[in-house]
Amino acid sequence: MFRGKGFYASALCFLLFLIGLVGVIGDEQKKFYIIYLGDHPVDKDHATQTHNHLLSSVKGSENDVKESMVHSYHYSLNAFAAKLSEDEAQKLASMDQVLSVIPNQYHKLHTTRSWDFVGLPQIAKRKLKTERDIVVGLIDSGITPQSKSFKDDGFGPPPKKWKGSCGHFANFSGCNNKLIGAKYFKLDRLPDPADILSPVDVSGHGTHTSSTAAGNVVPNASLYGLANGTARGAVPSARVAMYKVCWVSSGCSDMDILAAFDAAAYDGVDVISISIGGVSTNYTTGSISIGAFHAMKKGIITVASAGNDGPSLLSVSNHAPWILTVAASGIDRDFRSRVHLGNGRNISGHGISAFNPGKELYPLISGADAARNASTKEDAMYCSEGSLDPAKVKGRLVYCKLAEAGSESVVKGIGGVGAIIESDQFLDFDVAKIFMAPGTIVNGTIGEFINKYTKSTKTPSAVIYRTRTTKKAPAPFVPLFSSRGPNPGSLHILKPDIAAPGVNILAAFTPLRSLTGLKGDTQFSEFSILSGTSMACPHIAGVAAYVKSFHPAWSPAAIKSAILTTAKPMSRRVNEDGEFAFGVGQVNPTRAVTPGLVYDMDEMSYIQFLCKEGYSGSSLPVLVGPQPINCSKIVPGLGSDALNYPTMQLSLKNKQEPTIGVFRRRVTNVGQAISIYNATIIAPKGVEITVMPMTLSFTRVLQKLSFKVVVKAQPTISMVSTGSLVWKSSRHTVRSPIVIYSPQG
Repeated sequence: MFRGKGFYASALCFLLFLIGLVGVIGDEQKKFYIIYLGDHPVDKDHATQTHNHLLSSVKGSENDVKESMVHSYHYSLNAFAAKLSEDEAQKLASMDQVLSVIPNQYHKLHTTRSWDFVGLPQIAKRKLKTERDIVVGLIDSGITPQSKSFKDDGFGPPPKKWKGSCGHFANFSGCNNKLIGAKYFKLDRLPDPADILSPVDVSGHGTHTSSTAAGNVVPNASLYGLANGTARGAVPSARVAMYKVCWVSSGCSDMDILAAFDAAAYDGVDVISISIGGVSTNYTTGSISIGAFHAMKKGIITVASAGNDGPSLLSVSNHAPWILTVAASGIDRDFRSRVHLGNGRNISGHGISAFNPGKELYPLISGADAARNASTKEDAMYCSEGSLDPAKVKGRLVYCKLAEAGSESVVKGIGGVGAIIESDQFLDFDVAKIFMAPGTIVNGTIGEFINKYTKSTKTPSAVIYRTRTTKKAPAPFVPLFSSRGPNPGSLHILKPDIAAPGVNILAAFTPLRSLTGLKGDTQFSEFSILSGTSMACPHIAGVAAYVKSFHPAWSPAAIKSAILTTAKPMSRRVNEDGEFAFGVGQVNPTRAVTPGLVYDMDEMSYIQFLCKEGYSGSSLPVLVGPQPINCSKIVPGLGSDALNYPTMQLSLKNKQEPTIGVFRRRVTNVGQAISIYNATIIAPKGVEITVMPMTLSFTRVLQKLSFKVVVKAQPTISMVSTGSLVWKSSRHTVRSPIVIYSPQG
């Protein structure tokens, strides 16, 4: 990242992978950059004039400026995106008006029963008048306007605050009083033959997340009869706005993401849901972090997915403290396919196969025995494309080892019936893979049994029956794919924040993509079953909208606190990574509406945090504007983490002596005017936790009281130990986990 004059371009804060090559100037390649000038509100004409003027200082002509300029941000951000050579980027960075020049990068996308499982039934109490004025904005891959989840039967006109727009585009029929906004951003202007220049959803991801957060109530929804039930979002009466930034070929660009945040803030959304991977650990360079900060200043809460890079520690993304970061959890539902072998044995496989068998049994062959020739035998074990002999496969089920997704499609494509796939590499059997032909996945032990069976008789046979829904226990649990903490951006903030259903979630889908996306798949459905933290994120975004419908004036921090302090603790026996896997635990929507106390904070709290974390005042204007920030003169903050966060995390300093952490917190009474809260402390072995005072006595609503938590941890504790502070009144329980972490293990 280049910094403007006075901000000293001494080093790149983070090495960014640059995509979007658009030509050559001499021997230099042009790349996309985002140039930040601050956040002072400016009108569109003035912003465009300023941005063009700056760009003209490094370009030779008006035509060069026009060709280089990509986008002007002017609602909540004062910035522009442009195609530049590295030399031109450096020249811009040296100018007084320029705060920062950051190379553009591309990101990846990170979905009936889930709402009942977390305790938000259809009959839950609602403030329908307010809920109808809530707008949930999704920054995603687009939306399917004709879906039943977004019909506007019974909806009145959009709320008066709404400034958004929606037009008619290719394959996009327009908006209505439910789907009140739809825009797309493709600022690199590069063609994407697999996608459509329109807000329409080609991948199904955005449709799925949108309906999960705020979709209508749709009875009898299912995937070919599986997961049958009523599909709905957390706030079915709320409005939806889609900002398409993710494209099939290129992914999700920083430039587009920032444009979406800018537009959403101007349009008037109340909640932003973004299920896109953030790759920067620096809070002043990542587009999602920057966009969410500017949204927060306008009273908009941003909910983001934690990532699908688990179970590795330090893999959590979107971990800025002003973002509500969501891990995935599994519910009490599984999908199993029974395999019947010709020797009478029955085996249970994993995955979703919607095909009814046409025969009692099919001939069964091992992929290795169906090789095209001796040279392809090793590849044939994995049923790799081109390795199998069609004559040996025709009319048969094939036993394959898993190398990559789609073995059953290879078999089907050359005349086979389907595939039984063995894999110990497919560790996360909790995730139900959808098959485009009869298929199922089994573990290595079962796979070896099947392989031996194929060699034990001259006529091995088998049949894969249609998948059935089964009960799963224990639940909730955190699947292996969900990214884990500790927070790579700060040792003092627990991330992820919370867990929500993200495994095998049924929600609306697009008709423009088959269920698998594989060549030859003829399966299409109005609803599909997807897994990922992408699916967990809109659950929490929907809950945030639900809470806001009861408390329209609450700040993003207050809404976040209400959701976190009322969550249900999850079992460490089931989830060995504990809070680094699930944060505070499983979301509890109805309790979040009446939390009793909230940990509130404003923009200055985050600035104090960043200063204490070591960010220099010169790096902060990208977030707070061009006014100078002198971190040495800013109030130190609230203690070990300098932030009034609803959770507490202490990182051990060394292995020789105890580490002491002091956490100063302030809570606001949002419950009964006269109420008394007493502290209950649970401390793990080797840790002392004291709270002063132990009682908080409130006499009025919105009264604020402070307390101090002192944590003394011995150097001998395990890598992760967890205690808690619970404030209890006669009506409310307000829980904050206290995580003690030893980076040295």
